[in-house]
Amino acid sequence: MNKKDIANIRKQFKVNNDLLKIHEIFNVYVMKESSEIYHYQSVPFELLEDEQKELFLANFKKVLSGQMDEKLFELKFQRDVEDSSQLILHQGLLSNDTDEWNNQMLRLVEKMLKDKQYEMDIVITFIRGEYMKPMKRSNEESEENARDAVYSHSFIMGSMNKTQDPKKELLFDYVEKEFKYNIVVDPIINLKAPMSGFLFPCFSDSAADVNHVLYSAGKAYELDYHFIEEVLNAEETMTAEDDKVVFEEIVKKVAGDQINTSTLSNVYDEIHRTIEENEEEEIPKFDYKDVEQVLRSSGVKDIETEKVEEAFKTVIDDEKYELKASSIVPKYTSKSIKIKTKVADIKVSPQDLRYVRQVHFNGKISLMIEVEENTIIEGFEMIPEALVQKVVDKEE
Repeated sequence: MNKKDIANIRKQFKVNNDLLKIHEIFNVYVMKESSEIYHYQSVPFELLEDEQKELFLANFKKVLSGQMDEKLFELKFQRDVEDSSQLILHQGLLSNDTDEWNNQMLRLVEKMLKDKQYEMDIVITFIRGEYMKPMKRSNEESEENARDAVYSHSFIMGSMNKTQDPKKELLFDYVEKEFKYNIVVDPIINLKAPMSGFLFPCFSDSAADVNHVLYSAGKAYELDYHFIEEVLNAEETMTAEDDKVVFEEIVKKVAGDQINTSTLSNVYDEIHRTIEENEEEEIPKFDYKDVEQVLRSSGVKDIETEKVEEAFKTVIDDEKYELKASSIVPKYTSKSIKIKTKVADIKVSPQDLRYVRQVHFNGKISLMIEVEENTIIEGFEMIPEALVQKVVDKEE
């Protein structure tokens, strides 16, 4: 799934939307002390009050929020796994019997509880529904309503949410005209921040992919590998942050630890250009041959195919591994490159890195930034200094 596919389904999570039909909701309450199921309940989603629907829809919208390879991950199911979750989910998806679907979901819950101790009571929620996506019109001037023809996708979503104790509060009773202590003892289910979740199957454009599952982490880069491997039975994955670190280490192995800003800027420009050229297609991936070409085009000296291939083997132990281009280059629109110094940390956009230089001046290493206009600091305009003249004066 790409960000467009996810955005299309996420925006449908709203009450009374004819493009999203949720048939059932199944809630399971688990006690922290025993890691056992305390209670479970299955009801038709339509029987819930609108306020309850909004809470659950907002929760699952959260599950589908975040950046790919940072918080959301399309994972491939492991092969030849006993009691495979892929099979459990697929059977649950196809079942016409609510009790059978509940039993399939309880099998997943048992996996969540096996060899796992939670610090608080948790609530595991499953929904089963249908997502309709209007077909694209072949003729823009056609009078046929786009919703008259739709792709229909059945799906299952799950989320794990922690509970928290109710706040101790002092209330004022307007009728009795007295202050009262809030004695509510029922735990509160935090539906605003799911601990983890998933969507099955994955969708690519208008086709369902039952060989992959979309996993959602509670926070960016904080993956629950027990959930991924033991619950979903999916293959281990690399985050965007992992890919970035791997790329940096590979470049160091090939080009050395030291590199000038102009060359580094060329590297980022070359990768960014590749991303822009494939904007409407699948995110481009770089194998060792692609990385070799990027480094060679960016001006890195003495690049050899064998050297790059060996760097892949050394860093990630897989010369056939492919790095996602979107992960290894800072996003030009939202992220900056951090320049760390002893005096201060500076952030610049990737495209402006070429204007930064590290130079030797007066026997010291200095950072020089080329600017097109005078610099403003706290409202004060800096006075340009003639560095060359100072050097001349010192020599005289």
